[in-house]
Amino acid sequence: MNRFHLTPAQAAAETHEPLHLEHGLLRESHRRGFHYSLFAPLHYERNYAYPLVVWLHGPGDDERQLQRVMPLVSMRNFVSIGPRGPRPCAASGTGFTWSQCEADVTAAEGSVFDCLEVAREKFSVAPHRIFLAGYQAGGTMAFRLGLKYPRKFAGILSLGGPFPTGNCPLVYFDQARQLPLFIAHSRHSEFYPVETTCQELRLFHTAGMHVTLRQYPCGDELNAQMLHDMNVWIMELVTGIPTTQTESLSP
Repeated sequence: MNRFHLTPAQAAAETHEPLHLEHGLLRESHRRGFHYSLFAPLHYERNYAYPLVVWLHGPGDDERQLQRVMPLVSMRNFVSIGPRGPRPCAASGTGFTWSQCEADVTAAEGSVFDCLEVAREKFSVAPHRIFLAGYQAGGTMAFRLGLKYPRKFAGILSLGGPFPTGNCPLVYFDQARQLPLFIAHSRHSEFYPVETTCQELRLFHTAGMHVTLRQYPCGDELNAQMLHDMNVWIMELVTGIPTTQTESLSP
């Protein structure tokens, strides 16, 4: 189940209306046959090249999950865009998901690169600071696409999503081992059990990959602490220094 828990104050801060991009808010749209949600940072500065976060939603949700995620990550630090998954989610009966079949991987790849094009058209984006992130099935897809195109991304983040299996996810091993990875694991998760995480850690260690693993005392849910840590991890890569205050690093 794809659960996203917000406090009353956080829920009150959400917005689902299409608003003016220059004021750092949210917009939903569709273009060239794909749906996406776009997030502009608060007090957007056109002369500053922002890090870009491409967000792949969890199963049973859609591109609008970005509207709930990014205000809890950072209102200032990033441009962000999220595509809709290619497959209706049979498990929940609502929303969409990302399966690992060849057709869906190809569709996801097209959506992600279309999103990169849209974001670059609308905003000032640093080409060497593009991060691919996702939740559960979206995190697994982020792993697969990021490792397939390791030179396109500055880091990959999977929140509650296991490492992909099958179809050679480490085919570009020499390049992929240089790509920073962030994994958020829930201690009581049924979707991504701790046994699976331990197996993956052995793989990462053997491969010599750069992995940051954080474990959280919760079940199958996306929580505010994970998203805060996501912001800190990305900004440490962007700035090259330990991050203590991330909300004021952009103009």
